[in-house]
Amino acid sequence: MVLAEKIVLLRKRKGWSQEELADKLDISRQSVSKWELGASIPDLDKILRLSELFDVTTDYLLKDDVREISSNVSEVFEEMSEPSARRVSAKEANLFMDLTEKLSGRIAFAVSLFILSPVPLMFLGGVAEYKHTRLTENMAGGLGVTILLVLVAIGVAILILNGMQLSEFEYLEKEAIFIERSLAEMVEEKRRTFEPKFRVVVTIGVFLCIIGVVPLLMAFGLTEDEFVYVCCVDILLILICIGVHLFVRYGMVHESYEKLLQRGDYTEEKKALGRKTSYFPRIYWCLVTAIYLGISFYLNNWEISWIVWPVAGVLFAALYGIVQAIYRRR
Repeated sequence: MVLAEKIVLLRKRKGWSQEELADKLDISRQSVSKWELGASIPDLDKILRLSELFDVTTDYLLKDDVREISSNVSEVFEEMSEPSARRVSAKEANLFMDLTEKLSGRIAFAVSLFILSPVPLMFLGGVAEYKHTRLTENMAGGLGVTILLVLVAIGVAILILNGMQLSEFEYLEKEAIFIERSLAEMVEEKRRTFEPKFRVVVTIGVFLCIIGVVPLLMAFGLTEDEFVYVCCVDILLILICIGVHLFVRYGMVHESYEKLLQRGDYTEEKKALGRKTSYFPRIYWCLVTAIYLGISFYLNNWEISWIVWPVAGVLFAALYGIVQAIYRRR
């Protein structure tokens, strides 16, 4: 008999519900359910506490035992379903994982378009300002902004069309879910198989984002040609675009496993916190977009105003962390 079965039987022997055991351990009921499903293992301090509550030794809990401590083995999996949790079937889980893998490339492409959108504008602006051509700054600005808006529009359309296909699975990010042990083991096996590839891709993405600034730094030291600086910034954005594409494409697949297993950013506690703070990203990014467009149109300096986005990204992480910390203390 494994640890998961022992916890179920010992709890039932005491006549406790999952909620009552969770209260005694000062944890969530979902954590107890995961232990009993075998989807996770209690920490050492929790095992010590369980041995005290059940009046058994830690050796008994940790060592597999073929002997049964209850005459009715069928009770082992009784009450394993969670009344307050949404049950996810194997069909739903497989559909979600397959659909995520299918759409991840498209969504990553859309995000890449957002990053690439200012590149033509900056390049044309640089040509008009620093090269002797018939292209005036007004022509460069008009053409560049047109391309920027077209790329953004295409990206938004792709996100809307593909996001709608995933909308039926939004509950995985917000609600408590329950999956059978066999399904959890299958998802965990997929995650373990995918993990090495994911680590390599993340490493490549981070490398590209860091190395992207090298041409610009070298240009500062080797030349005073400002058009070269503009080209180096374009190269920086292109490399960042490739890195972010990798992050999004493979990150979505990795997150699909995390959502089903309720790990990482999708634990019960973090889901509850996310529901309370969900308003912040929407308000923040609407304000950033308004500020970006306002500054760009007012100053007519599109080749520089793009800096709003990386600054806003870093600032968002800091502010969102503060907002979440405030809600945790409440």
